Amino acid sequence: MSRRRLAVLLAAVLTATITPAALAKSAPKYDVTVRFTEYGIPHIEAKDFGSLGFGYAQTLANETICTLADTYTTVRGERSLYFGPTGTYVFRGNGTTVPNLASDFFYQQINDEKRVEKLVAKPKPYGPSDELKQLAKGYAAGYNAFVRSGRITDPTCKGKPWVHEIEEIDVYRRFYQLALLASSGVAIDGIGSAQPPGPGASLPTLPRNEDSARLLEEQWKTLAIGSNAVAVGSAGSDNKRGLLLGNPHFPWLGSERFYQAHLTVPGKMDVTGGGLLGVPLVLIGHTAHMAWSHTVSTAYRFTPFQLTLVPGSPTTYLYDGAPTEMTKRTVTVRTSPTTKQSRTLYSTRYGPILTSLLSLPIFPWTPTTAFAMGDANAPNFRYLNHFFEVNQAQSSREVLEVLKRNQGVPWVNTLAADDNGEALYADISVTPHVTDAKAQVCNSPLGVATFAALRLPVLDGSRSECNWGVDKDALQPGTFGPSKMPYLLRKDYVTNSNDSYWLSQPRQPLTGFAKIIGDEGTPRALRTRSGLVMMEEQLAKGGTITRQEMQDLLFSDRQHAAELTRDDVVAMCKAFPGGYAPSEKGPVAVGNACDVLAKWDRRDQLDSRGAVLFRRFWTRAAANPAPVGVPGAPSPIWRTQFNPADPVNTPRDLNTANPLVQKAFGDALNDLAGAGIPNDDPLGKWQVDARPDGTRTSYHGGPGGVGVFNAVAAAWNPAKGYVGPLAHGSSFIQTVAFDGDGCPDARTILTYSQSTNPKSAHFSDQTQLFRRSGWVTDRFCQKDVLAGTILTQRLRG
Repeated sequence: MSRRRLAVLLAAVLTATITPAALAKSAPKYDVTVRFTEYGIPHIEAKDFGSLGFGYAQTLANETICTLADTYTTVRGERSLYFGPTGTYVFRGNGTTVPNLASDFFYQQINDEKRVEKLVAKPKPYGPSDELKQLAKGYAAGYNAFVRSGRITDPTCKGKPWVHEIEEIDVYRRFYQLALLASSGVAIDGIGSAQPPGPGASLPTLPRNEDSARLLEEQWKTLAIGSNAVAVGSAGSDNKRGLLLGNPHFPWLGSERFYQAHLTVPGKMDVTGGGLLGVPLVLIGHTAHMAWSHTVSTAYRFTPFQLTLVPGSPTTYLYDGAPTEMTKRTVTVRTSPTTKQSRTLYSTRYGPILTSLLSLPIFPWTPTTAFAMGDANAPNFRYLNHFFEVNQAQSSREVLEVLKRNQGVPWVNTLAADDNGEALYADISVTPHVTDAKAQVCNSPLGVATFAALRLPVLDGSRSECNWGVDKDALQPGTFGPSKMPYLLRKDYVTNSNDSYWLSQPRQPLTGFAKIIGDEGTPRALRTRSGLVMMEEQLAKGGTITRQEMQDLLFSDRQHAAELTRDDVVAMCKAFPGGYAPSEKGPVAVGNACDVLAKWDRRDQLDSRGAVLFRRFWTRAAANPAPVGVPGAPSPIWRTQFNPADPVNTPRDLNTANPLVQKAFGDALNDLAGAGIPNDDPLGKWQVDARPDGTRTSYHGGPGGVGVFNAVAAAWNPAKGYVGPLAHGSSFIQTVAFDGDGCPDARTILTYSQSTNPKSAHFSDQTQLFRRSGWVTDRFCQKDVLAGTILTQRLRG
């Protein structure tokens, strides 16, 4: 499509969103100019924050209206009404599958309690600032203007009754949904479905605590979101200023996609980057002199509390020996235009009763025991002020002060670099105040097992001494204050790839923090090790790194598992007696597999031959880890075990004598044969993002579990290989360098493109660019924006 044709189409859509009648009736007055540059990136300049929200909502809805409307249906507790009470949906932000009815009861209880309204009414920093309130009000007006325009073209939701105007409070409900993503958001079904045992109910047969902990530990590893980030300071960059790589691995589908935009209120805010759908702020991006990104933190945002119930009264629990009635609320939701359903839900001093986590029913409500969800993010709207202030910050130290001042980051680490050459890593995020000592004396029997397996306490709710502790410097009682959370300012570099804070800089390990925040002295994931190895190699080679070299590092698609073990695998392959590998189905001929792997470049690029075979082998071999909950237990797949004195280079050396490792190779050969994939076919032929509308795009990168930095979570289909809709992986990527002139030298790529509408010109344009390992030149300063402008649109309301 030509630039002129694209401009005409955009002008038609956006002009129609504001009618003369709307202009006459609207108040307050909104006035915003939107300049669209390449790939549909809007540069939104507004006279005030209300106008900024107004313009942002219209540009966002124009590309993602169906996903937005679906999300507002969820937080309004109306999924059963529109999609049926027996249906389910996937909360893409954490990968959980949620029944519509349980979801409606969960959110409707929040709405009935006016929980969000109460948070909005709180003074700053506990509630949103006045500017944020203007932004939200303008956003709601802009969204509604688009809905009224009648210009929806996406066949997914065109003409659907669930696409309608929203109320201002719905904007905040979406904000709150994101705050809970890593806490109550992983227990929506368990909270919305929790019911007490009936009279005369017998005690159920329960699994061993160790088995429950193992199941939870395995399921927790499947959570959908992750990220890489590297912040380089003056001692590591080529021009002695800051440099940042932000590489979040967020969903390609659903409401936790990023939308790229440049937001400007002259004299008050000038920021560009990506924000999650429905949030009219930049959550990962840069200002004139500072760039930042986030990675999902290992800290927990919740703890279950185990309650001892009064005999004969399953809704009464003991607290310091005194019977305490649970709070009950009857919640009613609409299940069709003419029917409703009610359910009584129960809460405690700690939070709501739950019966499952990540759909695992390991917290049963029995005649003697119940469990309550203690959610540290339940009262957290401080994160809105945090991001609003970061959108105005100009240095890494200023970001650190914002972190300490608001203490609102809900579930991520923060990394930043600036024009002064300082690099920041911080996990100053909302975390329950549970010291190791408290966990030791307060864990229930189940908590002993979960704390050993995955650092998650389950606390004794019958004793007041087991409630969360208090720090003097914590804004929110029951959470750790900034002085008890890890952070680091460096001049060389800091990095994180979703392991704990411990090796954010190997030359200065961070230690001495509570286990609920993260682990120390334990093996790092292959993706973490890959990033550290590549950074150290680059600095050893030239002493510094440039923006281009950082981009090349990411898109090199090196596979660290192969770098550690490929030669061992080839030797094992050649040593199989008679050229047959063992497998679940019996001996299987290795054929050309040994030679294919020997010639493979150990990368996950489109033309890499042998990548599919090795990935299937490693996926199976790595499924034999060290025993759960046994610190320091040897891993059966390695000959050289983990050494905390050499954490980047250990464990290593594949244990090819292990029968499970040998069988993994034969099973991998069977996997490829079953899918009709020749051993030497290139990865790009069998790793394809196949969208429902028929759009197919092959892509490079690979799973983080095999140590690919450019992580994409391609799902294996036994009949098709890695062909299907890509659920999550590298998403909004930015590399940002500074040279002191206030116009950062940056490149970006939004891998899945701006739009969820298959009829949009921006449905897959950047995805095609990503396939080619391309980048978009960032346009931040006005002269660059004007030079790249395809369409200018004036919006008023």
